[in-house]
Amino acid sequence: MRIVVVGLGKVGRALAAQLTAEKHDIVVVDQNPALIENFVNIYDVRGVPGNGASYDVQKEAFENGADLLIATTSSDEINILACMVAKKIGTQHTIARIRNPEYEKQLHFMRDELGLSMVVNPEKATAREMARVLRFPSAIKREQFCRQRFELIEYRITADNPLVGMLLADLYHNIRVKILICAVARGNETIIPSGSFTLEAGDKIYLTASTRDLEKFFRRLHLFRAKASNVMIVGASRMAYYLARELEDIQKKMIVIDSDAARCQAMSEKFPGVLVIHGDGADSELLSEEGLADMDAFVALTGMDETNIILAMYASQFDCKVIAKINRSSFADLAAAKGLVDSVVSTASVTTETIVRYVRAMQNSLDSDNIKTLHRLVNGRVEALEFNVGADFPFINVPLKDLTLKDGLLLAGIVRENNKTVIPSGNDALQPGDDVVVVTTDTTLRSLRDIVK
Repeated sequence: MRIVVVGLGKVGRALAAQLTAEKHDIVVVDQNPALIENFVNIYDVRGVPGNGASYDVQKEAFENGADLLIATTSSDEINILACMVAKKIGTQHTIARIRNPEYEKQLHFMRDELGLSMVVNPEKATAREMARVLRFPSAIKREQFCRQRFELIEYRITADNPLVGMLLADLYHNIRVKILICAVARGNETIIPSGSFTLEAGDKIYLTASTRDLEKFFRRLHLFRAKASNVMIVGASRMAYYLARELEDIQKKMIVIDSDAARCQAMSEKFPGVLVIHGDGADSELLSEEGLADMDAFVALTGMDETNIILAMYASQFDCKVIAKINRSSFADLAAAKGLVDSVVSTASVTTETIVRYVRAMQNSLDSDNIKTLHRLVNGRVEALEFNVGADFPFINVPLKDLTLKDGLLLAGIVRENNKTVIPSGNDALQPGDDVVVVTTDTTLRSLRDIVK
């Protein structure tokens, strides 16, 4: 497809790189010519320096409009205007990154009256991801598929974990719970495992199962942790606002600490039930005085990646779930790989994943097996995709053992039309109406038909 990416910040660069890898015709637009030149020298894209909301600049990008324009500048207003201009010159679909909470009530108007195909709020999307983990703290990361009937979680195996040394073929016999380990990250290696694979300490594993079976699995291992009701947050940011709203139904006690008096005042007014402390969140004495040792979870949301990493490492010595926002990819990879931080979240990666999922769905809009959900695992090296099985799917009712699936690919779960969840075996077969989760190292997979060699 012909795609214009306006704004070469963290999100814009990550998006343009991913979409270029998927063989789209990409034009990047930014007001900084140096950014454009650097990016064009690395990737096979065209660059147009200038204001992405300008009619002339967009006409230079694609004379009669593109298939899609994605506006990711730091200004909500420029993003909205860029999308409106794009629609006028013939661009069919537009996506705007909009961060201001004041625009929340206008999203319906923006989609219907301004013609926006999609609105992405990075802070809100990231807060939602954190909230999912805080509701199931045993996981490092948690994703949901198939109308929330199916879960995929990321989990690190420690040296004292009962899974160490276990053969995957023996997993059900030993635990007696239907779950599937569909991917393993071991050092720099990414593995889609078979039954002969043996788990080791330090492995980061990705499990799929129904919510009930996942809870049962961790209880059997004596590793289950109840949802986090007492939460301490450092940083009264926009993301903290969204996170507090996401957790309103489960929180018993929430403490927010920030050194900015104005932000503290605004947070206190929006959430009267939250204890807001004006102080230095990096002060260990303050954290102790406010009861960090009694918290179920600690979330570092300051504007500095380095501060968030150090705070998370400090909080990790207490028996609580620790989440840190780390936007710089090199820092995030290091913190996750070395186990410095329990759960790492990045607004850039969450936003990129959301938009790439929309682009994939656009490509498949004429097919019956559209991508319904897409999540990236192992730093983007693996994808978990949800497809719907259409009536014209060529392998309906064929046992999976009779299909020659592509290498590095696994069918991780099926949800039937009657909402029955299935961890697939060789004797299971896909049926019309099924939602099926595919885990693959092929990050360009677009159609369920492509799973077979």
